[in-house]
Amino acid sequence: MTSLFAVLHPLTVLLLLPLVGAVLLLAVRGLDDRSVRQIALIFSGVTFVVSLAVFLGTPGGPLAHEGRLVSDEVQFRWVPSLGITYHLKIDGISHFLILLTTFLTPLVILGSWNSVEKRVAGYHAAMLALESAMLGAFLAVDLFLFYVFWEVMLLPMYFLIGIWGGKRRIYATVKFFLYTLVGSLLMLVAIVKLAFVVAGLNGGRLSFDLVDLMSSHARIPPSVQLWLFAAFALSFAIKVPLFPFHTWLPDAHVEAPTGGSVILAGILLKMGTYGFIRFAMPLFPVAAIEAAPWIFGLATVGVVYGAWVASVQQDVKKLVAYSSVSHLGYVMIGLFVLNVEGLQGALLQMINHGLSTGALFFLVGMIYERRHTRELAAFGGIAKVMPVFAALFLVVTLSSIGLPGLNGFVGELLVLTGAFQASKWMALVIATGMIWGAVYMLTAYQKIFFGPITHDENRSLVDLGKREIAILLLMLAPCVWIGVYPRALLERAEPELTRIAERVREDYATAMGEPVHRAMERQSRIIGSP
Repeated sequence: MTSLFAVLHPLTVLLLLPLVGAVLLLAVRGLDDRSVRQIALIFSGVTFVVSLAVFLGTPGGPLAHEGRLVSDEVQFRWVPSLGITYHLKIDGISHFLILLTTFLTPLVILGSWNSVEKRVAGYHAAMLALESAMLGAFLAVDLFLFYVFWEVMLLPMYFLIGIWGGKRRIYATVKFFLYTLVGSLLMLVAIVKLAFVVAGLNGGRLSFDLVDLMSSHARIPPSVQLWLFAAFALSFAIKVPLFPFHTWLPDAHVEAPTGGSVILAGILLKMGTYGFIRFAMPLFPVAAIEAAPWIFGLATVGVVYGAWVASVQQDVKKLVAYSSVSHLGYVMIGLFVLNVEGLQGALLQMINHGLSTGALFFLVGMIYERRHTRELAAFGGIAKVMPVFAALFLVVTLSSIGLPGLNGFVGELLVLTGAFQASKWMALVIATGMIWGAVYMLTAYQKIFFGPITHDENRSLVDLGKREIAILLLMLAPCVWIGVYPRALLERAEPELTRIAERVREDYATAMGEPVHRAMERQSRIIGSP
C-alpha cells in the first residue's frame, strides 16, 4: 500500500507525467508532426496545471487556510539494503523552480512549432524526458535519488544539442557532456563517502536521505567537510557555471536549438545554484563559510568578466550566453553572504534569470528564423518593419537590466543589500557589473533596431505572428507581476531561507566549539574579508 500511495501521490504524478508523454511519442508509430506537437503540448500543459495545483494546495499555499491541502512529501524505502529511499518533498525554495520548469516547457514546445522539422517525435520526447528529470532533481530529498535525476538530465540535453543543434553541435555537445560528467562523478564519490561517514556516527545505519544526514552532519570533522564540500561545489559550480568553469556554456548556447537554449538558461543552470542552497551549504556549514571568500572572489570576477565579454560580442546569442555568466554570479554572491536578504535575492534572481534570459533566447530565435543570422552587423533599423518585435524586445531588455517595476530590479536590490552587509567593497564591484549589463544590452538593442536600414533583406521582414506574441506575453506576465508584487514570492520562501541561514550559523558554531555569538564574529570576518 505504501508503494501504491507513492505512485498515486501528486508529486509522483507531477514527476511522471512528462515521462509518460515522452514514452508515448516514441512508442506510437505513424504520428504526423502536428499530432506529435499537440501531444507534447498537452502533456506539458497538464504538468503545469498539476504543478500549479500542488503549489496552491500544499502547506503555505493560498488554499491551505481553507483546508484543501495536498501533502508536500512522499517517502518509502526504495533499496532498503543500501539505505536508499524514494523521498520527494516540495517547499518554499523548490516550489518556484518547479513552477518555472513546468511553465517554460510548454512555451518551448510552442516556440519550436515551426522551427523543428526533422525527427520531430524524438525532439519532443527528449524535451519531455528532460522536464521529468529536472522536476525529479528539484523534488528529490534522498541524495542518491537526486544524483540519478542529475545524471539523467544530461542525456536529453546531449541529444537536443547533438541532433538539432548548429554546425558545431558535436564539439559543443561533447564539451558540455564531459564538463558536467566529470563534476557529477566527483559528487557521486562524495555522496557515498558522506553516507558512510554519517553511518559511522549513527551506529552503522546507512542512509542517503537528507533528513538522516542532517541529523549528524555537524559532527563530521571540519577537514572531512572541506573535502566533501569541494566535490559537491565543483559539480555545482560547473553547472552554474561559476567562473572559470563557464567555458562550455557559450558553445552549448550558440549551437543548441532555441528551445534547448531556453531550457538550458532558464532551468538547467539553476540546478547548480539549487544544489548549493539545498545540499552543499546545509550539509557542510564549516566548509561553506570557510570557502565563502573564494566563492565571492570567483563570482565577482564572473559578474564583471561576463559583462565585459558580452559587451564585445557580435553574435547576439553569444552575447546573451555570456550575460548568464554575469547574472549567475549575482546569485552565487547572494547565496554565500548567508543573510536572509542575500538568500532571498539569490532565489529571486534564479527565477528572474530564467524568465528574462529565456525570453531573450526566444527573441533571438524568432529573428534568426527570419534572417538566418545572429550577427549585430546584419541588422539595424528593423524597428521600422517589426514594431511589435521591437517593443517586446525592449521590455525584455529592461527586465534583464533591472528596471524598477520589472522583476530584475527586486532581485538585484536584495542581492546588493545582502552583499553590502557582508562587504562594502564587494557590493561596489557587483554594482559596476550591473552598470555594464545595462551598457551591453542597450547597445545591442540600439544596433539591432535603430539607425538606417542598410541591408535590403531587412526591408521585407515579417513582424511577429499571434503564436510568437502569445509566447512573449506569457513570458512577460510574471516579469511584471514579480516586479510589482514580489511579496507573494518572498513570503513563501522566507521561512525556509531563514531556517537555512540560521542552521548554517548554528552548525558552524557547534563545529567550532564556540558560543554562537563568537562563531558569528568569526563568520563575519571570513565572509567580509576580500
